[in-house]
Amino acid sequence: MPRAARAAGTIRSQRSDSRSSITLSRRGLLGIGLGAGAIFALDACGGDSSSPSGTGGASGGTGTITWAWQLPTTWDPVTSSAGSDVQMLALTYDALTALDDEGNAVGWLAESWAYNDAGDEVTFTLRSGLKFSDGSPLDADAVAKSINRARTQEGSLVAPQLADTKDVKANGDLDVVISLSGVNYQYPLLLAGKTGMVVNPAVFEKDVESLATQPAGSGPFTLTSYTQNDHAELDKNDSFYLADQIKVAHFKLYPAPDPATAVASAASGQYNVVRLSASNIEAAKSAGLEVQILDSMFVSVLDVNVSMAPFDNPAVVEALHYGIDREAIKKTSNFGVGDVNYQPFPSGYVGHNPELDDLYAYDPEKAKQILADAGLKGGVKGVFSAAAPPVPAVEQIQAQLKEIGIDLEIETIPATQFTQLVYIDHSKALVYDGFAGRESPVQAFQVLFSSTGLMNPGRIDNPELLAQLDKVRATPTDDPTYPALLQEATKIAVTNYPNTFLYNAPAVIARQKSVSELVQHPSLRRWEGLSA
Repeated sequence: MPRAARAAGTIRSQRSDSRSSITLSRRGLLGIGLGAGAIFALDACGGDSSSPSGTGGASGGTGTITWAWQLPTTWDPVTSSAGSDVQMLALTYDALTALDDEGNAVGWLAESWAYNDAGDEVTFTLRSGLKFSDGSPLDADAVAKSINRARTQEGSLVAPQLADTKDVKANGDLDVVISLSGVNYQYPLLLAGKTGMVVNPAVFEKDVESLATQPAGSGPFTLTSYTQNDHAELDKNDSFYLADQIKVAHFKLYPAPDPATAVASAASGQYNVVRLSASNIEAAKSAGLEVQILDSMFVSVLDVNVSMAPFDNPAVVEALHYGIDREAIKKTSNFGVGDVNYQPFPSGYVGHNPELDDLYAYDPEKAKQILADAGLKGGVKGVFSAAAPPVPAVEQIQAQLKEIGIDLEIETIPATQFTQLVYIDHSKALVYDGFAGRESPVQAFQVLFSSTGLMNPGRIDNPELLAQLDKVRATPTDDPTYPALLQEATKIAVTNYPNTFLYNAPAVIARQKSVSELVQHPSLRRWEGLSA
């Protein structure tokens, strides 16, 4: 989110199509994220974004991006279990829509869309001549089959977001008609992420299991080699509809390196783009690397399972909210980078409710009194889970909570088991986690607060929140009443659910000087126009 907007106290609008279509030209599309103040480089001059010389693809690019970030939980957007997977999946898949640098829905595979007068049917019109990476046509029939698979396949993790979809049909080669059970103006936003990524039906109709390791999309790159938990290699996809804007021929993807070796691995050339912890910013600059801090929707959060002791006692949950010094955690564990937050949306975003800015300000004496009033003056014990190796914030939170009478044993979960145990099984009482944000704010509510949400381990629903979200869906996102309706939903959720939000954390990126400057974007890193 642009910091200029944040500093001025403005609200980022989110205008998806309500009555008429929105079309973005190719020139406009390539400008996504390039607004003034959107990129924040620390002593970074930015590389040359012109096309490298030589052959290799339509643009003539020959370079290689070697990106140390993370590997996806799967290469199938329908069964992906981590919100952050969208970054990697976007290398090989395209969605129907995209977000501009202000979070508005704009055209991608679909060049325009329009709702009917009732608001319960939306028609997306595709660009002509689209192809999957294997060269086969990407037409309305393929899109309809892909969305229908996403909403009906057993085990689909995006199906809950499409629960109000009654039918998806092709009308000719270019029009995709989505019929809804009620009014919902969120679909142009919703379909900008994993939910809107189009998978080749020729593959999932033949061998759906293959998608876990062999993506079948139309994105800027095609996977050529994949070693699970190790790395992936991709080549430029000349069938990508903006292939002339992809300036590199190859892309290599790796998990994030250990923080202790991240700077050295980038400086040595092992990787030319790497994610850093905030503690490594000065070391990276000293090593001659370009450093960028890119605002993101990511917020650190504690997932609380109210069906498991000791958090089945509301007093323990309330004490937890007040017993954490978020500012101290941010300063110690993230070197002051980021903003303390008590809700899932960052300041300046349309869903951020300013009334909640100091809702659970650190008050250890109040936390102790809450436990004492509940007959828990002797304290409570429990287990605090985190992915291995745990970040410094985990021990810091453990120490802070022990001071108020919540004594937690830290349990580390191997990365290979974290998704299953935490997101699928919901078998842990308290987990240090992070929420990567979603393209649609209503989608974010589903993930965090719905009984079908991955990050709602207690599987609880709140009738008041459900009713408020119905109002949000029924309101066009450019309607003047939309921000207030959405912010009221945020207030209901945060004050009624156990999720304990900590702070928003921007992405810290180090890159070699040979790699051109990365652009700011609310949900994705985009690679159009970048050279290496």
